[in-house]
Amino acid sequence: MKSNGQFCGRTRREFVWETGAGFGSVALTGLLSQDNFFSSMAKAGDVATPPNQKSFVNPLAPKAPPLPAKAKACIFLFMYGGPSHVDTYDYKPKLFDLDGKTIEVKTFGRGGHKNQGRIVGPKWKFKQYGKCGKWVSDLFPYTAKHVDDLAFIHSLYAESPIHGSAMLMMNSGRLLSGHPCLGSWVTYGLGSMNENLPGFVVMLDKKGGPISGAKNWSSGYMPASYQGVILRANGTPIFNLQTPADLSRETQRQMLDYLREKNRSHLQDRKDNTELSARIASYELAFKMQQYAPEAVDFSKEDSKTLALYGIDQKRTEDFGRKCLLARRLVERGVRFIQIYSGGAHNDDNWDAHGNLEANHNKHAGDTDKPIAGLIEDLKRRGLLDSTIVVWGGEFGRQPTAEYAQGTGRDHNAYGFTMWAAGGGIKGGTSVGETDELGSNAVRDRFHVKNLHATILNQFGLDPNHLSFFYGGLNQKLVGVEGAEPIKQII
Repeated sequence: MKSNGQFCGRTRREFVWETGAGFGSVALTGLLSQDNFFSSMAKAGDVATPPNQKSFVNPLAPKAPPLPAKAKACIFLFMYGGPSHVDTYDYKPKLFDLDGKTIEVKTFGRGGHKNQGRIVGPKWKFKQYGKCGKWVSDLFPYTAKHVDDLAFIHSLYAESPIHGSAMLMMNSGRLLSGHPCLGSWVTYGLGSMNENLPGFVVMLDKKGGPISGAKNWSSGYMPASYQGVILRANGTPIFNLQTPADLSRETQRQMLDYLREKNRSHLQDRKDNTELSARIASYELAFKMQQYAPEAVDFSKEDSKTLALYGIDQKRTEDFGRKCLLARRLVERGVRFIQIYSGGAHNDDNWDAHGNLEANHNKHAGDTDKPIAGLIEDLKRRGLLDSTIVVWGGEFGRQPTAEYAQGTGRDHNAYGFTMWAAGGGIKGGTSVGETDELGSNAVRDRFHVKNLHATILNQFGLDPNHLSFFYGGLNQKLVGVEGAEPIKQII
């Protein structure tokens, strides 16, 4: 107040107007701090021990699920290229009668949008199996015997009919690269139950990897600890891990101790030793994998009946059979997430049947059917199926019409396709959703790929709509900001 009694140029209204935003920012700062928005600064004063003495928590240390859990592990059998649902598990009797006829039907594949096409009738007969009476084609005579353990989702859909983006959607819930995949989210949420092996393992087809490569098992913006590790079911299980043969275990241990000390001295002046601890944890895991990874792929103690169950005694099924058997052994050793690819490279090296549908699907189904059935049976008899989710499917399905003027090849179909799941609290002998009478579009109980992701996370005891990782100013989620609900009909 001035000496003449006048206020210093400010009324009460001006005071409130100028400081109102300031009060709001105080509240906003408090809320953001609770969500770790200022994680490195807001909590700096809360650390009781000196900053350079902070203990490091292994990012893969096992964590208790926040919700009741049915599953401890997942084996994802990825049929790369897109198996035809109408020739495998989605029985459409009308297609047999329409074979060769050109009809009005809307499709969208790599050839673009079309309003009509020549129907290709299924090239295999269908039969009913199990107590549930599920219709399965002759492509899968071994897996068909286990339909009472399987839950079929016939109404899945996604946005992209193009391999690269469709695979990213199936693996990471996004059409664009740079996001963590399903296996990364599971290990981020729960860690691993084995400190000697990766928490997330990927096994590729011997013909090569899928299109878009390592993006399909990337941890994206998460730490690299959560990304998938390529494992081989024979020979050298993990490349670039072997040390010279003349180094004893004791010498290797001494080298590890030396690296620890070197990193401590290099980073001793840093206020935060997370980088140091992460390096040491990486060295430790690599050191342990040198010993334990070869043991995991050593099948010498498996009896002949088990090897035959997986088809390892037959040349055609040996390769995929070894991968399925290794998956079971990894589950026994506490690995959280295993993904096995059937099909690699391009064209008929995978399930992408654009030309000769019969030759393509006979080959890939014949290579995988017995090993997959063996995996289900082996998990079940060992009491592991109750706690292990097994998922089968590709990045999309295929159209009921021919792609070309001649031949039986089918184009991609992301409008409606089939996948199945078993174990880990999944209700066997069930089928949910429907495509139309031609198998062209999902029309009843439609489920997006994200609903499948939500179902898997739910069975692990993870809330798909709350499991998040802060990045780019957002709480990122596998199911996106819109969220997704589990497919309750199969739980």
